[in-house]
Amino acid sequence: MKLRLASLAAVAGALLLSGCATQRAPYDYSAFQQAKPATLLVLPPLNDSPEIKATAGLWSHTTLPLAEAGYYVLPVALVDETFHQNGVQTPQDAQAIAPAKLREFFGADAAVYLKITQYGTSYQLLASDTRVTAEARIVDLRTGTQLWAGKATASSAEQQQSQGGIIGMLVTAIVHQIVNTSTDAAYNYAGIAGQRLLGAPRLDGVLPGPRSPLYGQVPGNAR
Repeated sequence: MKLRLASLAAVAGALLLSGCATQRAPYDYSAFQQAKPATLLVLPPLNDSPEIKATAGLWSHTTLPLAEAGYYVLPVALVDETFHQNGVQTPQDAQAIAPAKLREFFGADAAVYLKITQYGTSYQLLASDTRVTAEARIVDLRTGTQLWAGKATASSAEQQQSQGGIIGMLVTAIVHQIVNTSTDAAYNYAGIAGQRLLGAPRLDGVLPGPRSPLYGQVPGNAR
């Protein structure tokens, strides 16, 4: 009996140590907390997807989550017009501008650099998936220091359910293909991805801004 108890204790100890070893280290917010940005400039997103609507689709969904997180966000339309009036025609050109020059031009504390890696609908025989994946970095325009980085995805596959066997799946796939081809189906998922990427508070997400009642708090396990 003593031997059995000792064996069980050893197994429990090993499991406990294993669990501790797999715990994720907390996100390092030290640079973010020191910088205390209040005004954000969201730059036009780079687009690595084949969909030409992707940049506008995601960019239009970035102001709301950041504003709700407690930041003043320069209006996207104003930023876009300012860039075009000064000969900056592409997201690549905008994101290549030095942080100090962006600070001088827009007066923002930090800039949000975005990149779209997936945007649009892919089709298979029995299913379709509309998916938007984006990455973001927040950079202090006063020092050039990166304050935060993250990634998020939104997909129609999260809600799809197979019904009616093979025939039902075929009909569903055809209907989705027709609807998604005639509309920018990814636009709504860009909104979900933007909220997941830039909303606060979220685990490892953007820190709440100075206009948020949660300002100064590090996001917990809320998703």
